[in-house]
Amino acid sequence: MDLETFEQLLSPAGQLLLAEISARAGVESDLALGTRLRKTYVPGLVAAAVTQNHLRSKAVAKFGDDAASMYFTHDALEQSTRMSVADHRATRLAAHGATEVVDLGCGIGGDLIALARAGLRVRGVELAPVRAAIAEANLRALELVGHVVCEDVRETTIGPEEVAFVDPARRDGRGRTFSTADLQPPWDWVRHLLAGRAVAKLMPGLAHDAVPHGVEAEWVSDRGSLVEACLWGAPFASATRRATVLPSGSGLVATGEPVAVADVGPYLYEPDDAVIRSGLVSELAATLGGWLPDAHIAYVASEGAHPTPLARGFRIIDELPFREKPLKAALQVRRVGTLTIKKRGVDIVPEEVIRRLKLKGPNSATVIMTRVLGDGRAFLVERL
Repeated sequence: MDLETFEQLLSPAGQLLLAEISARAGVESDLALGTRLRKTYVPGLVAAAVTQNHLRSKAVAKFGDDAASMYFTHDALEQSTRMSVADHRATRLAAHGATEVVDLGCGIGGDLIALARAGLRVRGVELAPVRAAIAEANLRALELVGHVVCEDVRETTIGPEEVAFVDPARRDGRGRTFSTADLQPPWDWVRHLLAGRAVAKLMPGLAHDAVPHGVEAEWVSDRGSLVEACLWGAPFASATRRATVLPSGSGLVATGEPVAVADVGPYLYEPDDAVIRSGLVSELAATLGGWLPDAHIAYVASEGAHPTPLARGFRIIDELPFREKPLKAALQVRRVGTLTIKKRGVDIVPEEVIRRLKLKGPNSATVIMTRVLGDGRAFLVERL
C-alpha cells in the first residue's frame, strides 16, 4: 500500500468501503466481494481495504478491541509491540516521573498509543512515509493526543524533557537478525542514547555482555512467550538485570546471592523463560525457599508447594528409571498411553523417545527428564 492509497482509505469514501467490507466479511467470499466492489471503487483501494479488514482481525491478538479501528501493514503488525508489553513499559516510565516521550522509529504507533494512555505527551518519528501516516491515523482513531513526523531518527532533536524510546529494526535483507551489529539505527547510536534518558526495545536473545554499563536489562515474557529485552538508561536503572512476567506483572531482580545445590525435593519448578534468560534462576529459588537440583540446569526444587507466575510448578509423584527400557516398563504398569516428556540438560528428543516407547493405555502422564547433581534422572510429575 502506498501513501496515496492510504490517504484514500482515510477519506469518507474509503471509510464507507471499510465499513461495507467489515459488514460483509464472512457473508461473501473475498473474491465475490472484491469483484462487486471494484465496480464502484478503484481496484487498488478495494485491495487495500480488504487487506485492512484481514489485518484488523489478525491484530486483535496484540491490540484487542482497538484493532477494529486501527490501520496496519503486514510487516509493521508483525514487528509491533504487544499492547500488554507496551502498557507495562509506559506505566513504568510514568512511575519514573517521565512526562514526555519521543518514539524514535514509531512504526504504526503501538507504543505511542500505550504511552499516550499512560498520560504522557508523545511524539513519533518514523522514516517510512506510510508507517508515519498510519501511526498518526491510529492516534486519531483512538482519540489520543500526539503527533508523528516523517524523518530519519538520527536527525531528530530530542527535547530537554523528552525521554527517547527506540525500537531498532531487527530485520535486514536476509530476514530477522539476532545480532546487535545488524540493527538499524546502528547499535553504537542506541548505546549512546542509553547513556541518558532513554529506553530501548531489543531482541529477547540479547547477550548479557552486550548490555552497556549502568543500564538495566529487563527481559519480558507475555503469557509464557519471551518477547523482548528492554534496556533502561542509567536514570531509570534500579537493577542490573530484571525479569518481568506478564500479564501478572510479577518480577525478579538480580541480587547475586548464592543458593544451595542439592538433590530434588517433593516439588520441582520450571522457571518462566524471562527468568531463565535474565539469569535469575537462583533468585527465583530464594523467593520459593528452594534450591537448585543442579548448578547448570534451570530447575528449582523445594519442600513446599508455592504456585507462582514466575514458574510452572510440579509435584513429584515418583522417580522413574532414566533408561528407556525400564522406563517403558514402569509406565506400562501405570497403563500410560499418552505421555508428555519435559527435558532439560539431557541429550534426548522427547518426540523420538515417546515414539520408541510405543505406549498403550488409558492414562496420561508427564515425565521430567533432567540432570540432578550431574546425573540423568526421570520423575513422574503432576502440575500444581
